[in-house]
Amino acid sequence: MIEDTTVLIVEDDADVQRAARIALAGSSKVIEVLDGPAGLETRLEAVNFDVVLLDMNFVAGARSGAAGLDVLARLQELDTFLAVVLMTAYGGVSLAVEALKRGATDFVLKPWRNDKLIATVSAAAATTRRRRTVETLNLETLERGAIERALLQHGGNISLAAATLGLSRPALYRRMSKHGL
Repeated sequence: MIEDTTVLIVEDDADVQRAARIALAGSSKVIEVLDGPAGLETRLEAVNFDVVLLDMNFVAGARSGAAGLDVLARLQELDTFLAVVLMTAYGGVSLAVEALKRGATDFVLKPWRNDKLIATVSAAAATTRRRRTVETLNLETLERGAIERALLQHGGNISLAAATLGLSRPALYRRMSKHGL
């Protein structure tokens, strides 16, 4: 369980908002709520959320999930690394599969079991953190790692490591020097 998780709940039903806040209170540092997709960009700019818990339907009587899928697409444009967990009371297998195909991290049916919601949000937060960590690796770090792995793989043999990396020996020596190897 990740207790410093920041969660944004986008849900139009006040009772569902309250239930989610109560369920996540012990496992999340920050829990914010929006009644719908309005203001989403502003909140994402202000807070570095780990997870968005997103309702699939925002229009009374709507059950198709199209509104949630549209908001999912907006979220992905705003933060490609942010994990989104979709939730609905009217979900079927086909809607869940479509949501996952479009990039949702997970799908929760309402009403949920609190332990399941907590586990899902914790796993989604870990996904966001992993994606953001990988994104911050820069080219220098990747190059150094590749050189170290090639040298280790070939027991320090420069000629074989250079061949594995597609470099000449002098080029590998220059890069090793640059990285202090």
